[in-house]
Amino acid sequence: MDPMTLGVLSASIIVGLAGAALAGLRAWNGWLELKKMELTQIAGDRGLPPASGRIEMADLRERVRKLEAIAAGIDL
Repeated sequence: MDPMTLGVLSASIIVGLAGAALAGLRAWNGWLELKKMELTQIAGDRGLPPASGRIEMADLRERVRKLEAIAAGIDL
């Protein structure tokens, strides 16, 4: 092979590898953004528990208050 053919071939290989690397980096960046959005959504869902959970927590607090009153000797 003559030097001109080798130069063109090597340049095209380098350009192809650079394009593949760029596409891979963009895909990686997109995947990271997707994971960030998923984590943000999960963190946002933790705000308020469902109504049944809040009612259950209120019931447990009431039970604890009654048990503390019994332990302190106060009759409710």
